[in-house]
Amino acid sequence: MLDVKRLQVLLAIVEEGSVTGAATALGYTPSAVSQQLLRLEREAGQPLLDRHARGMRPTEAGLVLATHARKVIRQLSAAEADLQDIAGVRRGSVTLGTFPTVGSSFLPLAVRRYRELYPNITLTISSGREDHLVRMLEEGSAAMSFLWDYEWDRVDNDELVLTELFTDPTVLLVGASHRLARRRTVDIAALADEPWIIRAGGHPVVEVLERSAVAAGFSPTIAFQANDYQEAQAMVSVGLGIALAPRTATVNQHPDVRVISLGSSAPSRRVLVAHRAGRVRGAAELALHDVLVETASGYTGR
Repeated sequence: MLDVKRLQVLLAIVEEGSVTGAATALGYTPSAVSQQLLRLEREAGQPLLDRHARGMRPTEAGLVLATHARKVIRQLSAAEADLQDIAGVRRGSVTLGTFPTVGSSFLPLAVRRYRELYPNITLTISSGREDHLVRMLEEGSAAMSFLWDYEWDRVDNDELVLTELFTDPTVLLVGASHRLARRRTVDIAALADEPWIIRAGGHPVVEVLERSAVAAGFSPTIAFQANDYQEAQAMVSVGLGIALAPRTATVNQHPDVRVISLGSSAPSRRVLVAHRAGRVRGAAELALHDVLVETASGYTGR
């Protein structure tokens, strides 16, 4: 069996026209190239190159062997590339679960970066409620998913491995003509007499308001229950009331709404990425996880 590395040396000499040229192309010394060539000629049982003053010219046997060497090396390179595709991130697919506020704010930044780095990976994203996202992880229909929690209701699932990506502060939404519209920071205690717009259906942000109001010593007056944050912003914009929202929900900000920091007077939530414990994680999935962590490290929420 002919040695592949020696075939590569022969091919380099034929293509470069000299031992020196082949040595430069392969990163060997000229002496090493000459030794490999002599061994290959012994293996082949005949001369493979004619030496002359201006360099080397392949014999008929050398030309035939170089032609085969070119094919063999290309096939081996293709085989290595296929193995890298299986073990690496040049091809493949990964499914990610998300929820709307992150899907409309942080996630597009991470997707852009991931597609720049791994353009041949098929990335599928599914958006849903928390119970749906957890079920996707448990069933294996999603490799990873974004989740979120507050300090009084942490994600508690032994089947999931959690990575905290960033903190998502609770902010105040007021209309452009509101008395506080020009403020950068407001303490929630100063909002005791305001009418409030909340999310309908027992949304977690309602509990954020209730807990914050209790801590500040008041009971909020509810003026409207919105089905989503866009509807809440629309009602805030016309002065029906003020509202709380995670900062990620304000990326698509209504032009007549102002976003004001509440500092530490309202709790923040954690944004997490989760995968199922014990899952065999492919390279495409691990690369996506790294991109999410990298993107989160510089994420400011705007």
